[in-house]
Amino acid sequence: MSTLLVGASGFLGSVLARQATAAGHAVVGTATTATGGWVPVDVTDRKAVRALISAVRPKLVFNSTWGDWRVSADGAATVAAEAAAVGARLVHVSTDALHAGRPTPYTEDDPPTPVSLYGAAKAAAETAVTAIDPSAVIVRTSLIYGNGEGRFETFVRGLLDGGPGTLFRDEIRCPIHVDDLAAALLELADSRFAGVLNVAGPEAVSRDEFGRLIARAYGRDPSALPVGLTTDADLGPRPLDVRLDTSLARSVLRTRLRPVSEGA
Repeated sequence: MSTLLVGASGFLGSVLARQATAAGHAVVGTATTATGGWVPVDVTDRKAVRALISAVRPKLVFNSTWGDWRVSADGAATVAAEAAAVGARLVHVSTDALHAGRPTPYTEDDPPTPVSLYGAAKAAAETAVTAIDPSAVIVRTSLIYGNGEGRFETFVRGLLDGGPGTLFRDEIRCPIHVDDLAAALLELADSRFAGVLNVAGPEAVSRDEFGRLIARAYGRDPSALPVGLTTDADLGPRPLDVRLDTSLARSVLRTRLRPVSEGA
């Protein structure tokens, strides 16, 4: 199967590329620069995206890019439109950051309530993708970790080595291992599922709890990690307690989404 992976140089994209290749996909990946053998493409440049998709003629397109509004929202719309033009199956990766946060888990039916510009951009992307291609899969996921390569794991290691930053007790997510998320995306691509699906880990943990798990996994002292509250930091509006209800994903997917206590 010819597969186009938009954002192949990213953390999730690189793992997804490896898994797709191992599964027999003929993968073409994009990146912002010509690194790792990927094709340099600006997703906000419609002509460039159209030329690439017209040349590759993919049966399947994954979009795992993220960034500012032009990349997250406008770029997502461009990729969706050009994928639809060649009849490709589209799997779009979204985020839990489009929710404001509350004590009860969010289901797929809960509309976005963004409090940050990034969350608003990802909400706009979902609106565009749904309008352009109602048969697309939109995966709302959470904090991605795994294999020691995730941004959060790198951040925690930096804190342990005396770097700047704080782990917040009041910021809660449902972390998911990158290998599990990539496998779930491939499984969904080969299914008839359409619409929004929450794909995240089964455990809700605060960032400081997660940081302590990572520290222990590296044989480091978790008490060395700086911990605080977002109310004590001048960070602007941001989602705090964001838990995703993944009961639908567990009924749809064969892929097991491991608890963070197993994978950290």
